[in-house]
Order: sequence, then C-alpha cells, then structure tokens
Amino acid sequence: MMKLSHVPLRLATGAFILNSGLAKRGLPPEAAEGMQGMAANAVPQVKGMQPEAFGKALSTGEIALGVALLAPFVPSAVAGAALTAFGGGLVKMYLSTPGMTDDSGVRPTQDGTAIAKDIWLVGAGLTLLIDGLTPGK
Repeated sequence: MMKLSHVPLRLATGAFILNSGLAKRGLPPEAAEGMQGMAANAVPQVKGMQPEAFGKALSTGEIALGVALLAPFVPSAVAGAALTAFGGGLVKMYLSTPGMTDDSGVRPTQDGTAIAKDIWLVGAGLTLLIDGLTPGK
C-alpha cells in the first residue's frame, strides 16, 4: 500500500510522465527521429531502431511508468527504482548531447536547461526507493 506521504510525489511525477507518454502516441516520424537521435547519445543501441518503433516504445514506457507511479498497489520501492532509472537515462542523455552543457560539462546551456531539470526525477525516484526500502517507518 502507498504511504500517504508518498501521494503528492507519486501523483505529481506520475501524472506528468503519463501525460508525456500519452502525448507521444502517434508521433510523426520526424519527431520520433529527433527524439531517437537525442536518446542515441545516451543509449547508442537505439540507433538501430526504426523511428516509429522508437517513438512507440518511448510512449509505451512513459505510460507504463506514469501508471506505476499513480497505482497505489505498486510498492514505492518498485516505482522509485523505475523512476530513478528513467530519470537517470534522461540525465545521461543531457550530459552526452553536444551543446547541452557549457565548457564545464555539467552546467546547462540555454538549450540544455529543459533537459537538465530532469534531475528532479532522479531525486524523486531515489526518495521513493530509499523510503520504500527503509523498514520501520
């Protein structure tokens, strides 16, 4: 059962990610190809996918994660682990995409700010994961 203190965090992240996944259903091939190109900076294996298949997989993954975060029967540790992995992938994409960071390699450029802010997903995921694995609370 979901802890009452997890409801705001899971509701906010789950609704946001679910909406993002739903919005990606039926992406035009050009849009899917652009997202695939950025994702390939972090996960080179996605280069071999057809853009339409990548777009469908991304949409389905985001929908599944959003539902898992919103579903009260999914343990917070499980939802947190999935959210941490998803957020970590976005942060890796940010750090691996040319032009997203300044010369430091960490601080975002103006173009990178929209993706750099996804670090909050890692923090939220780790919070759920740690709290879900900590007994006696």
